[in-house]
Amino acid sequence: MKTSSLSLSAATALLLAATFAATTVAQAPQAAPNVSPPPRTYPAPTNLKVLPKTLTGQQVHEIMEQWEGSLGAKCSTCHTADPNNIGPNGRPRLNFADDAMPEKSTARLMFKMTEEINKNYISMIDSSGAGVTCGTCHRGHLGPEPYVIPPEHGPHPPMGEHPTDEKPQPPK
Repeated sequence: MKTSSLSLSAATALLLAATFAATTVAQAPQAAPNVSPPPRTYPAPTNLKVLPKTLTGQQVHEIMEQWEGSLGAKCSTCHTADPNNIGPNGRPRLNFADDAMPEKSTARLMFKMTEEINKNYISMIDSSGAGVTCGTCHRGHLGPEPYVIPPEHGPHPPMGEHPTDEKPQPPK
């Protein structure tokens, strides 16, 4: 009888251990499948005045990201918030078609300027390389930083003159 009760205890313990192992494995977090989110879609652009009207929403978005990086700006620098269109984060979405902000007009003017420089000047120079972009002048700053000529490349006195304020005396 002792043997059967020992076997029964061992069997019960083994059964409990197997049940515990099975439930632990079943509850273990599973690795998420390697699925990327669907590509983001962008609505067709409206109110394009200087960019080609044939551009898709994706193309306009890519151009705006380049301008944003070149200027060290954010979308809200040129685009107004729409208090009647609240996003999932609880903040107003931007109204990209609205022309209320003067910065948007400035951006359009600057785009036309770079296009004119590239078409009428850069293209006329053999081997000119890449044309000018927002980043050519702005380099990540909303207002272009003034270029300061390093002293070693600064103005030099005319040939034959001394770099001091004193004029050389004629020989006696």
